[in-house]
Amino acid sequence: MLPIADVARRLDLTADDLLFHGPHLAKLSWKTMAKLKEKQSRGKLVLVSAMTPTKYGEGKTTTTIGLVQGLVRKGAKAMAALREPSLGPVFGAKGGGTGGGQATLEPSARINLHCTGDLHAITAANNLLAALVDNAINFDQKRFKQVTWKRCIDMNDRFLRNTVIGLGGTANGVPREDGFDITAASEVMATLCLADGVADLKKRLARLIVGIGMDGKPITAGDLNAHGSMAALLGDALLPNLAQTTEGVPALVHGGPFANIAHGCNSVMATRAALSLADIVVTEAGFAFDLGGEKFLDLKCRMSGLFPHAVVLVVTARALRFHGGDQPGLASIEKGFANVARHIRSIKSFGLTPIISLNVFAQDTEEELALVEKLVRAEGVKVSRNEGYLKGGSGSEGIASLVMEALQQPAPKPQFTYPDDAPFEEKVRAIARTIYGAKDIELSADAKKDLARLTSWGLGGLPVCMAKTHLSFSDDPSKQGAPEGFTVTVRNVRASAGAGFLLALTGEILTMPGLPKVPAAYNLDLTEAGEVTGVQ
Repeated sequence: MLPIADVARRLDLTADDLLFHGPHLAKLSWKTMAKLKEKQSRGKLVLVSAMTPTKYGEGKTTTTIGLVQGLVRKGAKAMAALREPSLGPVFGAKGGGTGGGQATLEPSARINLHCTGDLHAITAANNLLAALVDNAINFDQKRFKQVTWKRCIDMNDRFLRNTVIGLGGTANGVPREDGFDITAASEVMATLCLADGVADLKKRLARLIVGIGMDGKPITAGDLNAHGSMAALLGDALLPNLAQTTEGVPALVHGGPFANIAHGCNSVMATRAALSLADIVVTEAGFAFDLGGEKFLDLKCRMSGLFPHAVVLVVTARALRFHGGDQPGLASIEKGFANVARHIRSIKSFGLTPIISLNVFAQDTEEELALVEKLVRAEGVKVSRNEGYLKGGSGSEGIASLVMEALQQPAPKPQFTYPDDAPFEEKVRAIARTIYGAKDIELSADAKKDLARLTSWGLGGLPVCMAKTHLSFSDDPSKQGAPEGFTVTVRNVRASAGAGFLLALTGEILTMPGLPKVPAAYNLDLTEAGEVTGVQ
């Protein structure tokens, strides 16, 4: 690894522009962020998304890092803007979130574990608000009719999904049922990632809805005078983190909201800062294009004024085989390609033409790879094989060339799945039909009741964030490939008032994951030299 000051110099930054967190990690200082905010953004944004994920993993983060390394090898001033990993998946089934092989964020173990403490600050701010809510109840038990704000912890712990608090008599509070979310699913995380500065953060925090009063109206963090102290806890966490890739390419790593319960992208502040520092910025959105990609465009870009110049869609032969029935031979791959074809059409609905990154694995045959390339080209889309995991930037130069070619074209005009003024149901229907390929939508009785209440609070016109399984285009995780004729059922509607969107909940979405039978935590250890091992 290079000293982080040397990485900063590649962006024309000096040591005075950084707040150091050891030799290999730093935050951009407040002075630097103010300077970049005034500077006209010159960079072009590239979004990396993927086909519907499988149990194998398709390598989206690895592709993003390999691509930015390939762009630098081809002479571009490029950098990455990525999300911070959550400790829950690191110790759970997924493992680390820093790429892999020769396309890794460094220092990988440090970023995967505590990084610079941003997620801990978000946890603290979330739980400070929870404490202030219960403190208000303790001194005025008639103030709240219902509490909706949950505590959080950055760990997969299924036993905290449903809890009872306040036991032990009045000295310990008022007993009630409660529960925890994982920190990445906290609305504080989504709020911070969409804020564009301190003033905007405090306004958003003040809007957080923590419960319902006896008069049926929402009670907010602002009503409890909590937003100032929460912002104080989040001060350093608002600043993007500077790291590097395996080949010393700069990367801003900041924020990490869930993609199925929030918008699944790194922070607006980090993306904007990167666009002021580099000519090409490569970023990614969580899960497949139907979740993270759609939300990147319909939520993050709509709210921030950003829009990508190009989109890369990650595809693998083994994922195609899985979506086509997971049988040996080429027939499963050809059948499974319907999943990719639908994602391509979804991307084109935004006025963007995707570039396909075909991630190559050791078990792939030439016959399989050639078939995928043939199917992609039949859609009128360009494709390149990507070997970033094994070869780093040199294995990603083909996809880098296609991206640079796309960036020579005129900037696409921003367009979205639905207009701002469309009714809630029409917004959901537009997403379900255009992006998922659904026949129609249906709102449950509870969802209609939720929507009526939120509309009476003046929140009915907010953009929509779909809370849906990442394993299928539909709201049924067992329907692989490209299912047809299905109806998406919205069972509840919630407001993420701080983030600025309505959540349409479909199916069963867990905001507190559990650990698998053999968690990745079993592989981690610490050497006598202080080196963390086993983070994968």
